[in-house]
Amino acid sequence: MKIYYNYSIKHWNTFGIDVKATQAVVLEYDVDFTEFIKEKSQFPNPFFVVGGGSNLLFCNDFAGTLIRVENKGYTIAEESSEYVVVEVAAGEAWESFIDFCLEKNYGGVENLTLIPGQVGSAPVQNIGAYGVEVADVIDSVEALSLADGTAHWYNKEACGFAYRNSVFKGAEKGKYLIRKVRFRLSKNPVLNLEYGSVATVLAAGKILNPGIRDVATAIRGIRNAKLPDPETIGNAGSFFTNPVITNNEYSALKKQYPDIPGYKVGATHTKVAAGWLIENAGWKGFREGEAGVYEKQALVLVNYSRATGKEILALSEKICDSIQKKFGIRLQREVQVITS
Repeated sequence: MKIYYNYSIKHWNTFGIDVKATQAVVLEYDVDFTEFIKEKSQFPNPFFVVGGGSNLLFCNDFAGTLIRVENKGYTIAEESSEYVVVEVAAGEAWESFIDFCLEKNYGGVENLTLIPGQVGSAPVQNIGAYGVEVADVIDSVEALSLADGTAHWYNKEACGFAYRNSVFKGAEKGKYLIRKVRFRLSKNPVLNLEYGSVATVLAAGKILNPGIRDVATAIRGIRNAKLPDPETIGNAGSFFTNPVITNNEYSALKKQYPDIPGYKVGATHTKVAAGWLIENAGWKGFREGEAGVYEKQALVLVNYSRATGKEILALSEKICDSIQKKFGIRLQREVQVITS
C-alpha cells in the first residue's frame, strides 16, 4: 500500500484539474485492500475511490482520503463450449480488457471500446455505448465492505443496474471497494450493429461478415474522429446522460424539430440524444476561458489547459438552463461532481 500526503491528483482525473487530496492511497495487491480497511481509522474521512478518474470533476481540494485501485490480473472462473466467465481485477484499464477479449474472441464488450477508466468503475456507472451496457455481460462483482473488510459477491440482479446507474452509485454508495468483476462472455458472439453508424462504417469498408474485432475497429474509428484524447485535452467523455422522456413529449418535440433523434425505451418512453440538444442550442464549439464544449462533439465538455472544476461546472449549468428553456428538458450530469 502506498500512501501520499497533500497529494496533487492532476494525473488522477482525466479533466486534468489540479487539486490536492489530504491523503491518497494506492492499492495494488489483495493484501493492500485488507490492510487499508484494517487501518482506515488512521486516515482522514471522507473516503472516495477515484478509479481511473474518468468520470469525475473536482471543484476543490479534497479534504479526506482518495483511494486509487491498481490491482491487475485475469482468471477464467467458468467455461463451457458456449461461454466463458472471466474474473478481472478492478484496477485493470478498461481498454486493456477490451483488447484481451478481442484477442480471445470473447464477445459482448466490443461495442464498449475506448470508454476511459478502469474495470472496477464499469459496474458502478453501468457504462454503455452503441446499444450495449456493461450490465448485459456482468456476471457478478466482488466488493469489500469498508466497515469491516468482509467480501461480498453481488450477482447481476443484486447490482441493481439501470441506465448509467447501479446499487454502488445509489444505496451502497461509499460503502464498498470493488476488487474484482466477473464477465459472462460469448464464444459465439452475436453482434449489435443497430446503434449509430457502425453498420454504415462496416459496409463502407466492404466488411460483409464482421467479427468482434471489426466492430471494435469501426467504433474506435468513429470515436477517435469525434472525441478528444484526455492526454491532449482534458475531458471526461460524455458529460451528460441522454434524457429519457415520454413518447408524447417526444412526439411534440418531433413536430417542432423533425430531425431530433430518439430511441425507444420500453413502450412508453424515448431516449433523446443529449448531444443533439446541446448542438442545436448553439453550444457546440463554445469556449469560455479555458473551459469549453468540444468542437466535434457537443456532449463533451473540455479543459483546454488551466480551467478549474468550478468553471467547468458553471458552464455545464449554463448549458442545462439553455436546454431547459429551448426544449423543456433538464439535462442530468453523467460526470460526478466532487465539491468537498
